[in-house]
Amino acid sequence: MIVIPDSFLDRMQELHGEQGVAWAGALPELMSDFARRFDFYPEAPYPRLTYNFVLRGKRGDGSPAVFKSSFMKDELSREISVLRAFEGRGAIKVLDADEKCGAVLLEGADPGLPLSTIEDDVFATQIFCQVFRRLHHSTPSNSQYPSMKQHFGAIERYRERFSDVHITGPLPESWVENAEECLAYLIATTKESTLLHGDLHHENILRHGDEQWVVIDPKGLVGDIHFDVIQFLLNYEDRGGDSEQVLRNRMAIIADRLELDPLRIAMWGVARGVLEACWTIEDVGNDWHRGIHMTERFAKLLD
Repeated sequence: MIVIPDSFLDRMQELHGEQGVAWAGALPELMSDFARRFDFYPEAPYPRLTYNFVLRGKRGDGSPAVFKSSFMKDELSREISVLRAFEGRGAIKVLDADEKCGAVLLEGADPGLPLSTIEDDVFATQIFCQVFRRLHHSTPSNSQYPSMKQHFGAIERYRERFSDVHITGPLPESWVENAEECLAYLIATTKESTLLHGDLHHENILRHGDEQWVVIDPKGLVGDIHFDVIQFLLNYEDRGGDSEQVLRNRMAIIADRLELDPLRIAMWGVARGVLEACWTIEDVGNDWHRGIHMTERFAKLLD
């Protein structure tokens, strides 16, 4: 019998209250049912579980598989839909799913090492470009996924929250205005909407086989293809030099190899940094400066 870690039960209590704890407590029974129905043999949960319960195991033929379940069933259903849309383009395969139960059985990446294990940043960026090109090749958009306007909704909510002239918001006004202007321009000038991964960073790109790489954990968005490089640019930002130079080096490689417009990437970065700051404020956090620092780095690329 699989034991649910106390740390995950505490996390579900923090996020979803008693309903979350009850859901997590029922996971062993759900896994047993899944194992019987889908020829799956559970082994052990992954360490550092946060929002979802993820467990490694094997199928009857010995191939690795991953069981994933989420209290947020709609979000997991969207992930399953995106993975199926990306099938054959370098996404991990969906083996079986029961969306009503909020559970999915995924192909296990072998050896499953993330792109972050490649410490040569130039080489890692080149691999990212290969993954990106394959993933987005002829992938149509679909209106069932959130738009970029919806994804950046926290900026609009920030405006509404601090709309009273007597209440001053914590974020520098000039950066919020810049982000709003960039966002409006980018959305208005997007010529073709594409299905985007939405969270394409080092830890969501895994080695599968000797040279193959696959993506996991898509969020699913529809919009400008340039946006899907942003999360990669934000991770391991000082690997191989200071953060500003690393950003410039990665941008140069990405713009050249993927034939993307570096100015559009930079503008998305400006908006994404302010979005990060707005998310922090919504979560009652204090470190909104981190998001503004993101914005400032990308803004220097617009000069």
